[in-house]
Amino acid sequence: MDIKQIIEDILKKIKLDDTFSKLFSSNPIKAVKNLVGADLPDDQIQAVVEGVQAKLKVEDVGGGIVNKVKGLFG
Repeated sequence: MDIKQIIEDILKKIKLDDTFSKLFSSNPIKAVKNLVGADLPDDQIQAVVEGVQAKLKVEDVGGGIVNKVKGLFG
């Protein structure tokens, strides 16, 4: 399995599915296991969780900056 693709799939699911988003927020390992199944070893699941969390932080920071700049201009 391609870890990068799994991360992208999870990011899409988080954005589209509020229930999954809440599960990922409260228990990211369980959320990943539910989505991809038990195919991945625990260390790879942890890598996926960390990858998703890192991308979410980057998107949050980027979106926050864009919104602040937009707010300056009306």
